Formats: sequence, structure tokens, C-alpha cells
Amino acid sequence: MISMTLLGLLGLLSLFTLLALRMPVALSMLGVGFVGTIIANANKFMAVGMAEDQAWARGLKIAYSNLAGETFEAASNYNLLVIPMFVLMGNLAGVSGMSNDLFAAAYRWMGHLRGGLASATIAACAGFAALSGSSLASAVTMGRVALPEMKRYKYADSLATGSVAAGGTLGFLIPPSGGMIIYAVLTEQSIGRLFMAGVFPGIILTFLFIGAIYWVVMRNPEAGPSGERFDRREKIASLWRAVPILGVVLATIGGMYTGFFTPVEASAVGAFFTFVVAVMRKSLNWHASKSVILETMNATATVFMIIIGAFVFIPFMSLTELPAQMVTILTSLPIGDVGILLIIVFVYMFLGMFLEAMAMLVLTIPVVIPIAIALDWNLIWFGIIVVIVLEMGMISPPVGINVFIVKSIAPDVPMGEIFRGIWPFWFAMVAMIGLLILFPQIALFLPEKVVGG
Repeated sequence: MISMTLLGLLGLLSLFTLLALRMPVALSMLGVGFVGTIIANANKFMAVGMAEDQAWARGLKIAYSNLAGETFEAASNYNLLVIPMFVLMGNLAGVSGMSNDLFAAAYRWMGHLRGGLASATIAACAGFAALSGSSLASAVTMGRVALPEMKRYKYADSLATGSVAAGGTLGFLIPPSGGMIIYAVLTEQSIGRLFMAGVFPGIILTFLFIGAIYWVVMRNPEAGPSGERFDRREKIASLWRAVPILGVVLATIGGMYTGFFTPVEASAVGAFFTFVVAVMRKSLNWHASKSVILETMNATATVFMIIIGAFVFIPFMSLTELPAQMVTILTSLPIGDVGILLIIVFVYMFLGMFLEAMAMLVLTIPVVIPIAIALDWNLIWFGIIVVIVLEMGMISPPVGINVFIVKSIAPDVPMGEIFRGIWPFWFAMVAMIGLLILFPQIALFLPEKVVGG
């Protein structure tokens, strides 16, 4: 016999150990959740006097039933169709040259300013995030386009790489965010409302990033020299080439906002329009089509495996009653709601130094959501705060995934130099969290206006 609290703690310790050994997140959660469910149920049956061998057999039967049921539920969830559709949209946008058009437009309008190329990179990352919903895709795609240009104009390596790494994180906040989809599924919130909630914070954070660049070049003008100045005709032409991107974004986000599309329908419409653009530009040859399909299938399978793993792990954590005990402990502290929120944010910041964002999200949801519910927090607003803190982890040393992505694109830049360049953007994210705490309506205004959830 083992106490449920101790079992929950051992389960978390086992999970962190497996992740430290570089086991895949999905399989780690699946394994710990499955074995933990067996032990937890066997303990419960033995506690009421059932024979040991029968208790273990019953626990194993329940664990298998839970595994099969949760796998089927995840695989047959209609709302999760948004995942392959938005992933497909992002991949099609990449091969159709939309990313180059985005950067070209931002470059022609902002490149002549001090730090303008870095600011153009942030703006282009924000635009591409609205097509891909992926932090890694935004960082890789824009890094390949922007870093050579900034190197040509002799930008400081720290500013150039930092802007790409930080700009990429916008893909986790600006809809259609993959992180928001996972959060919505695990917390049973509306995907459409979460997408709407990310619009204003995403725009404000984009401007805060540009403000961070301005602050850097004010202190050190040589870090971001002025680029080439273009005439009005070239600027207008660049905007015209970016019109298809604007059309796709307006069709998807605008359709959800007006209630004309559900999130699933919007994802399909967005993927179709992006496909049409790719066909019109004749960028879908056999090799490109094969690459798009395989990358979409790979990303979709990975996300679904993570969801299945989470669906098996979360019931195990509920059985141990560890989340309920955490709620009791935190809500009894005499520090108020804001104090508890700050503790949660600091814990996320700490975990972000060692864990990948998606792993952090699925690991912490079983613990933090009961706390949020007990304190009567709006889960849409709380979800945006969680997503931004997860973004911070993507660029936090020593594990920041976006930093390693940028390092792979710019192998000649020392890792320390890249990490040095992310700090102004990291503090911009801290400022964004502060704004959301002070003014929750930044995140809640659009969701409250949405016609269809």
C-alpha cells in the first residue's frame, strides 16, 4: 500500500526523469499515466479489502480501458480537425513564398530606420504566425530570410538572432496557435474564443518587441544600422504582393469573429485559400507537395500523441488527489489572488528553463486549472497568460528551443551571444503579463464579442 499523495509525487518525479532522459513527451506521459493508473486503482481496491491479486488485475483492466477510451476520444474529437488544417495552411504558406513576401513588405516600409531590419523581422514573424500557428516554423522561416539581410547590414549578432528567436515565439500566441488548441482541449474551453483572446495581446506584444529593439539601438546605434530606403512605388508594390496573406488571415480570423465560420470551418477555409495561392504561384511541384503532406502528417501525429498522453496522465493525477491538495495549500496562503498568480507565473518561468513549452503545458494543466477554477479566474484570460509565460520559456536559457533553432541557422554566432540578445524581448513579455493582470479586457474584449464560440 502507498499513499495517494506519495504516488502522485512519484509519478511527477518519474515523468521529469523520463523527460530529462530525452524520452518523448507523449510516451512519457502515456507510460507514467498508464502504470500510475494501475497502481492507484489497485491501492483503492486493496484499501476496501479486495485480495491483492484481484486488486492488481482490476487496476490493470481499468488502465487498459482508460487507454483505449481516451485514445478513441482524442482521435474522434471533431474540434481537433483544426490541428491538421492549420498545420497544412502554415506549410503551404511556407512553400508558396508568402513568408518572403511578408518580410519584403516589412523590410521596404521599416528597413531604412535604425533597427528597422530587426523590427521588420518581428512584424513578418507576427504575420507568418497568423498563417502557421507555430513558433518553430516562424523562427525557422523568418530566420532564413532575415538573418542574411541583417548580416549584410552589419547588425550586432545579439540583436539579429535575438529578434528572430523572440519573433518566432509569436507563433505560440497569435492565432491559430497550436498551444492554444492544446490548452482549449485540456481545459474544455472554446478554441474560437481563445483564438480571439490572443489577437490583441499578440498585436501589443509585437509592438513591445519593436519597442525593445528601439531601446537597444538607442543605447547602441551600431547594433542596428539603417538599411536601404525604398520609394513609395516599391513600398506599395510590396504591399500588393502581400495581399493574399492578408486575405487568408482576414478570411479565417474575421470569419471566426463574425460567427460566419466555426474554428474548424475557418481552418479548412484558410488551408483551401492558401492552397489556391500556392497553385496560382506554381510553387506546388511534386517534391514540394510531398514535403507539405509529410510535414503536415508528422506534426499532426505528434500533437495527437501528446493529447492522448495528456488524456491518460491527467486522470491518473486526479486519482492521486495531488491537484486538489495543491489547491487547498495555495488558496489558504494570505497573499491574495495576484500573489497566487505570480507564484504560478514564477513556477512556469522556472520550469521553462528546462522543459519544452508543450511538455510544460500538458504537465501543469492538471495542477494549475483546479487552482484557477477555485479562485474563479476566467480560464480564457488565464490561458493567454499561460501561453505568454510558455513563450518566455522558448527563449530562456539553458534549454530555450527557439535559441537552438536560430543557432542551427546561424552556426557562426556563439550561443552566449544569442542568449544575450533575447533579454530585451524577455522583459517585453514580462511587461505584457503585467498589462494583462492590470487590464484583463485586453484578452477578454474580443471573446466577449464573438458570436459563435
